[in-house]
Amino acid sequence: MQAIPAACRWRALGGWLLWALVIIGLDQLSKAWVSGSLGYAERIHLLPVFDLTLLFNTGAAFSFLAEGGGAQRWLFTGIALVAAILIMRWLYTHTGQRLLCLALASILGGAVGNATDRLAHGHVVDFLLFYWRDWYFPAFNVADIAITCGAILLILDEILRGRRARHPQP
Repeated sequence: MQAIPAACRWRALGGWLLWALVIIGLDQLSKAWVSGSLGYAERIHLLPVFDLTLLFNTGAAFSFLAEGGGAQRWLFTGIALVAAILIMRWLYTHTGQRLLCLALASILGGAVGNATDRLAHGHVVDFLLFYWRDWYFPAFNVADIAITCGAILLILDEILRGRRARHPQP
């Protein structure tokens, strides 16, 4: 395997960071629009199973540790910062693995989008609400979608990597 020159690595890293910035921008713009358009807990019924709403999450995914007394804000912001640094390092060292880098850049954009909320507001703005009758999936946002899609792509990348290792091409 041939070494990739540093200039190429930096250029590739810039492209993946641009993708992460697009996610952050879409996330923050959508949250600003919803926050400016709806009052807290107000709902706009769009489909029989989907509403737009304005909710605040002081915890992690699915409001985990939401009742943490405020310290969770800094804990989750710190975790996002450490994750961002590790992801950027991983992106730089694996520039030739496009699916892996797409997954990592998506997770990076989502993590920074939610961390931005925590720093600016002390909570994450959630607004996409899916439900069926009396069952509700926890509200989420664009950053959460990016993190989830990134995680799915990471799993897919690992499955494909395992298949390539078991069945190498001549």
